[in-house]
Amino acid sequence: MVIGKGYPDRFLSEAEAREIFAQGAAQIKPAGKKLLVIIPDSTRSGPIPLCFRALTDLLSKKVAHLDFLVALGTHIPMDEPRLCDHLGITQSERHTRYAKIGLLNHNWLEGLGRIGTIPAAQMREISGGLMDQEVPVTINERIFDYDHLLIMGPVFPHEIAGFSGGNKYFFPGIAGAEIIDATHWLGALIGCPNIIGHQDTPTRRALDVAAQFISVPRSCFSMVVKGHDDLAGLYYGSPEESQAAAAELSAQVNIVYLERTYKTVLSIMPELYDDVWTASKGMYKLEPVVEDGGTLIIYAPHIDEISYTHGATLDRIGYHVCEYFAKQMERFADVSRAVMAHSALVKGEGTFENGVEQPRIRVVLATGIPKERCDRIGLGYMDPATINVEAWKGREDEGILVVPRAGELLHRLASERS
Repeated sequence: MVIGKGYPDRFLSEAEAREIFAQGAAQIKPAGKKLLVIIPDSTRSGPIPLCFRALTDLLSKKVAHLDFLVALGTHIPMDEPRLCDHLGITQSERHTRYAKIGLLNHNWLEGLGRIGTIPAAQMREISGGLMDQEVPVTINERIFDYDHLLIMGPVFPHEIAGFSGGNKYFFPGIAGAEIIDATHWLGALIGCPNIIGHQDTPTRRALDVAAQFISVPRSCFSMVVKGHDDLAGLYYGSPEESQAAAAELSAQVNIVYLERTYKTVLSIMPELYDDVWTASKGMYKLEPVVEDGGTLIIYAPHIDEISYTHGATLDRIGYHVCEYFAKQMERFADVSRAVMAHSALVKGEGTFENGVEQPRIRVVLATGIPKERCDRIGLGYMDPATINVEAWKGREDEGILVVPRAGELLHRLASERS
């Protein structure tokens, strides 16, 4: 049973949110238990400080132990000052009021345990024949130190899972490379436009299958967020049911329908994203409204790195459409499938025939990354200093769309509304 509420036309008050947290926490029966709360990193919006304080107020005096683990996937760890800021607490509070609460980072390269394997036949069925391989399921071994796992995070349209949240906080959130590679590559093969903003996807089904190998009891608070931290909905239940309830509301709150496509889209990325790896959401969520042959510009003057984790690999392989990789996999046998998926999703839809690559649109970086590097990786370059954002606004009749704080709202054509 799902506990919670949400609205497409207003936000929850703090009192309403705290009441839902209290109802959900009571379902866990926390007395004497060791509890691990799995949360997003700072590349995800949401009222994380409110959630952190509400849960610690409710649980810290009842549980035997309470820790928070950041579901980093392959993102870089958060140091203590940044993590405290993310949680809305001071350094002083960290070492006094919250001294007994563990604040942990996931590491996708170590501290992992194998909990099962998705057989090749099942992956073939899930993927509709696109993948025919068994997938080892590895996860952070810390989870076995606890009596209950509690996910707490937002649900947005997502380029790999359809909608984020739920079991995605386990895979890739606190997982190892194998399941990360498999699900991301599956998403790339299916194609972002066929996945993003859809709840029932092959990748979501794969994540839910993998989660069945987790033997520790698990539940989830799923948030629906609009803007930086306005809470439109909050739901508690199993990861599957809670996430599904939130996705239904997120489809109303986090998808914008437009009547036409545009020849140029300026995607303005907030400082929430600090490399192209994370800022690429400004491509995924606007690609559907760029006309064939058009240009999407990722405008982020504050970004000067492709990927803090995978930059060297991306410098080597560049950015290409999915067919470029899929038709010559032997060339990229040593490359992470998740990195190839990122590359293909940023480049967007397109073809690779007779050695000629033809992307549907042109993707341009207006960042602190120099032209030479953009040329090397196969993305366009524009000096961000030459862009006067105000002068670009209000020119929709000219085929120019400016999108502030891109990366969370999915933009689609009204003709695609289901």
